Order: sequence, then C-alpha cells, then structure tokens
Amino acid sequence: MKILFKLSICLMFLADCTCSRDQNIIKIDGSSTMYGLSEAVAEEYQEHNPSLKVSIGVCGTGGGFKKLCENRINIIGASRKILASEENNCKNNNIEVTELKVAYDGIVIVVNKENHWLNEIKFSELKKMFEPSSENIVKKWHDVNPAWPMEEMQLYAPGISSGTYDYFTKVIVGQEHASRGDITTSEDDNVLVHAIKSNKDAIGFFSFAYYAENKTHLKVLKLIDDTINIHNESILPEIKTIKDKTYPLSRAIYIYAHQKSLNKESLEFLKFYLSYSTKIALDVGFVPLTSEDQAESLAKLNYAQ
Repeated sequence: MKILFKLSICLMFLADCTCSRDQNIIKIDGSSTMYGLSEAVAEEYQEHNPSLKVSIGVCGTGGGFKKLCENRINIIGASRKILASEENNCKNNNIEVTELKVAYDGIVIVVNKENHWLNEIKFSELKKMFEPSSENIVKKWHDVNPAWPMEEMQLYAPGISSGTYDYFTKVIVGQEHASRGDITTSEDDNVLVHAIKSNKDAIGFFSFAYYAENKTHLKVLKLIDDTINIHNESILPEIKTIKDKTYPLSRAIYIYAHQKSLNKESLEFLKFYLSYSTKIALDVGFVPLTSEDQAESLAKLNYAQ
C-alpha cells in the first residue's frame, strides 16, 4: 500500500474542507491505524457506486470523535471505544452515534533490526520506559534493565490524539493519556516506522497492521504481561494470538457512525464496510471478526435504521 502518499493527498484535501451537506459525500476521519482499511473499503465501493464519494482523513481517534460530535463528519475510525466525555459531548449536540466493531488488532512493540539485546519485553519494563516519572531519569537501556546496554534509548509513540496511545498508556502505564514528555510522537504511523528502522537505539509501538506492512525493516518483540503472568510466558503478536486474545495487547477496532447524517445510499456503504472489511482484513494487517461479532455489528446497523 502506498499509504504515506495517499494520506498526504487526503490531508491536503481536508485541510481546506468544511463538512458538506451533500448527501452523496461521506466524510470519514479519525484513527491513523484504520486509514488503510477505510481506504480499501472506499475504493472498492466507489468502483461499483461512482455516485457516492468518500473522503478519508486522519486526525487521531480523539480528534475524530471531536469532529463527529460537532457534526463535521459522518463516520470515524476508532482504535478504542468512545469515552464517556466524548459520548456526552455528542449527546449535548443531539448527535447519536452507533458503535460498529470491524476487526481485531494488536499493539506491537518494535525495535530496530540491529537491536541484538531484545527479543522480548515485560509490561513492567515498558512502564519504566514510558511512565511520566521516568522523564530525565530513565534515559538509557541500562536504566531499565542492568543487562541491557548503556546507550541512550529513543522512544517513539503515536500522537496524543491517537486511540492507540490512549490504549497503551491505560494498559501499560495504568492511566490513560499519561506518559513522559520527551517521547517523539506522530499521528502518522509511517513516520514512526521510518524513525525506528533508521535508529539502532529506537523502540516504539503502533498497530500490528503497520508492522505487517514493514516487517522486513523492523524487529517485533514478544510480550510478557508480568502483572498477571507468573510464569513469564512471552507471546508473539500474530494472527492467531491476536484473534484468540492470548497476545496481551490485543484489541478490537471500530467505526462510529452518525447515521442520521446519512442517506439510504450512504447507509448501504456502512453495510458494505462491515462485510467487505472482514474479507480484506488480513490483506491490510488486521484480523477478521468472528461471524458472531460481525452479525452483532450488522444487527446494530439494521436496528439503528
């Protein structure tokens, strides 16, 4: 996928764009994690339904919910569930959103290919790297684990509007949106990929989908949830472990729709999204829904109509 090029084109388009009342245009924004999936679905649908135009932007899950609740877009891709504060914001603006699960994903921890001292990492070690109290204190690999080198670490993470960032900080640090301030962040996961593959002392996290696309350039780490795993079993992120949720940072990804802003043709696009995304999930680095979860999402959509 030529994600970076197409993403830049789309962002330039949306920068000067306001929410159109043209019901033949669907505006999707939100999670960078889900950009490739939404793009693939939209391209396939528009090939057979050219009268419907779909524009796709990336402002992070948090930014997407803000736009959705302000009635500026119709649909967002979300790499986490909606927060109570975001749901209240929507309700205050008389906007009712529908949550639709579309696939499964895992947050992967990756390092440079030249990193020879790390093959697996514990939750407690990640917390020591990323928690707010580590800023200006935990700087070198050796500061995390005495067996690791004395070289200084370079930490990379999705932007603070990202649902992936929210999910990671909640699970690893113990508080959503809490991390040290000297991390290099970007809303574009391709920037993170490039930085980590270019820096021997880099470590970072992002969606399995972006790792799957760049696995020849990155080294993925096995993960140990030592908060509950007394045997310190390390789990590799892969299709099977994400689907059966044995990989500790497995999660579902969603789209949220403001269905009252959509006409009949646009609602048909939502149905298509739910069915076609399952067919192509593996092609874009995600794990397809179970038939039960897909049926549940379709039932929500049908009920909401």
